[in-house]
Amino acid sequence: MLELASGVVDLHYHAGADLYRRRHSVLEAGRRYAAHDGWVVAKSHLGSTASVAWEARQEGLPVSGSLTLNHIGGGLETRTIERAVYQHGDDGPARLVVYLPTLVGSRHASALDRVPFHPLLDVAGLRGLRVTDESGQLTPAVWEVLRAARDLPVVLATGHASRDEVFRIVDAALECGLDRLLLTHPTHPMCGLTTPDIESLAGTTQVHLELTGLTRLLGHHDGARFTEILWSHPRLVVSSDLGQPDQPDIDEWLRTSARWFAEAGLTARQIRELTVETPSRLLAV
Repeated sequence: MLELASGVVDLHYHAGADLYRRRHSVLEAGRRYAAHDGWVVAKSHLGSTASVAWEARQEGLPVSGSLTLNHIGGGLETRTIERAVYQHGDDGPARLVVYLPTLVGSRHASALDRVPFHPLLDVAGLRGLRVTDESGQLTPAVWEVLRAARDLPVVLATGHASRDEVFRIVDAALECGLDRLLLTHPTHPMCGLTTPDIESLAGTTQVHLELTGLTRLLGHHDGARFTEILWSHPRLVVSSDLGQPDQPDIDEWLRTSARWFAEAGLTARQIRELTVETPSRLLAV
């Protein structure tokens, strides 16, 4: 298997410009991960990081991009995805990650201390988008996004979908032939998948699950729960979900996660599978 990096592959790192102030720009995040022989996928709730990820790779930095389909970033539109794919270029070894909406309403209040990136940005006033209609069915726009994700070099991620929405997305992805789907921090309270939920998806080879460091750092998981999830699914990836100024920087995150893995009793081979090989396979073009 061709790996993106010999070090950690972080599928979920928040860099500026974004809704909120971030610790690093996309290029600086790339420099930090390059120092660890790693790879980073830059994320912004404002929309696409595709073009700046392309620019970073022109500088030799290990960066790929993402697109978040919030209303402010273009919404649930296939042309938004197509544009980002073109901006991402054809020179990189990694697919673009496309997130379904992350601005979905006030289902879960964040514990983070956040400051808007721009003084004119009224985050609370931004229009939210849901993936289901009033009857609980996926909207036609989501079905179009699923079909576009099937046909383009992207990885579709569930964004801030609820538990019921996640299972509807999984069923629809299987129906339309999507070959890779990432469940975005599914054990976070905003989604709330249980261990039996996770285990029920073990045989669905298209589905990958993300476990984020931020979920534990904010106290949503204790050590026992974090360890339980580490052992719960064959296609689990561990990402940081960091980049916030009040949270650990990249060096500290890598040290902290190494300690958590040791506490969980993982072997070096298992750690590499979670942090390098599985995310590399997921992103591979």
